[in-house]
Amino acid sequence: MSVQNRLLLIYTSIFTTAFLLVALLVYFLPLNRILTQTDQELGDIAAQLEELSVQGPADMARLVLPADLTNFKTATIFMVVVNAQEEIVARSGNLLGVDMMLDEQGFGTERVFNLVQHGQSMLRVLTVPILVDGGSGPVLIGHLQIARLLDTYDEFNRALIIALLIGFGAATASLFLAVWVTPSLFKPLDDIAAVARQITRADDLSRRVPDSGRHDEFGDLAQALNQTLEQIERLFQTQQRLLADVSHELRTPLTTIRGNLDLMRHMGVADPESMDIIQDELERMTRLIGDLLLLARVDSGGLPLERQPVEVDNVLFDVYRQIARLEKKVTVTVGEMDQVSVIGDQDRLKQLMLILVDNALKYTPEGGEVTLSLWRSNGWAQLQIKDTGPGIPAEDVPHIFDRFYRVDKARTRSQGGAGLGLAIAKWIVQAHGGRIQVSSEIGEGTTFSITMPVYTPPEPEDDSLLEAETQPTRPSLRMLRRH
Repeated sequence: MSVQNRLLLIYTSIFTTAFLLVALLVYFLPLNRILTQTDQELGDIAAQLEELSVQGPADMARLVLPADLTNFKTATIFMVVVNAQEEIVARSGNLLGVDMMLDEQGFGTERVFNLVQHGQSMLRVLTVPILVDGGSGPVLIGHLQIARLLDTYDEFNRALIIALLIGFGAATASLFLAVWVTPSLFKPLDDIAAVARQITRADDLSRRVPDSGRHDEFGDLAQALNQTLEQIERLFQTQQRLLADVSHELRTPLTTIRGNLDLMRHMGVADPESMDIIQDELERMTRLIGDLLLLARVDSGGLPLERQPVEVDNVLFDVYRQIARLEKKVTVTVGEMDQVSVIGDQDRLKQLMLILVDNALKYTPEGGEVTLSLWRSNGWAQLQIKDTGPGIPAEDVPHIFDRFYRVDKARTRSQGGAGLGLAIAKWIVQAHGGRIQVSSEIGEGTTFSITMPVYTPPEPEDDSLLEAETQPTRPSLRMLRRH
């Protein structure tokens, strides 16, 4: 059974049950209240007539109504007195000329209330047994019957039944209306299912759920599904591009290696130049595979990070010393420098700096300059690597952190890059709770800015503070810059 039919069945069951309960309450509660009030009134009248006089011996007793009650002519109250032989011996004035019992089924030894139909009128009748002391015990000598006309009861009963029938008709009509309207409400779900089936059959992730313009849950579901499909399509395209790029990156060095091996086989000797080329290509493939494995572990969440205080200025100092030992035609200088600590993984932070510095050195022409800066700002560590290279076109800036993306593919490949370094750098920054931004102008250079939360160590105790003051000052880039 579909969800739509289940909902209709549930709604119908709940509505029918609720309607029946309300109908029973509406029907019985007012009627019971009317009867209760009537019975109370009849009981009060019976209490007033307890002074009935009995004349003669018990077996020949005659029941006599008081003179002031024989003229009782209320149009809605009737009264008769019946002897032991069930003969009427007295009646109220409004029953003169009418020879009938008010309730022929009420004679007994207990007080009884009954509803009695007389013609088209409904009476509520109270029958009270009249007992006298016969020496050996109470003797029943007759009955007193008091009745009230319930014309309003009949009218109310008929009106209530009509109202309930009208309500039932309206409820039935509303259920039919619900059955008619519900399919249109569930149409967006049918559209979503149809699009899902089309995507499965045609393997086309470009399809989207049509926008119904609704602002309810179904509209939100359609928008969420379209966003999910868009993300899946983007990831699928990224995967396809990744496979193509990996295949191309691996094919190039493999082709180079095979060509040099064929050359050496043809020459019959091991050519040192060919061996160097093969070594370079093998190292390039090793770096590529290492970066791919790293990103794969990142995507699967299987790459843990150490979480301990790291002195970022010392790490940057190590990177600077490592770069300074290389023979290069680009000047590396130190800008503003503060002593800043963060919580993170020292090896990964060093890898981050090496990636960015190496990237700046590759793209900075001879005679250019790369500047390293570190400072603290409002509880954040600000790391900046700035170069004077050719800059990055504005249309390429949003994509430089994508895997295998290269602004100048031919130039980057000749320099050994595969377009994975900046993707790894972005992950390292995000894993440390920071963010990385890039600003660039053509002909002016590029600046990578990294922001990470600063670690503030707890206040030391007096002894530890004195001990710290006696320790030699650590080397810093400020000292290096002066040299």
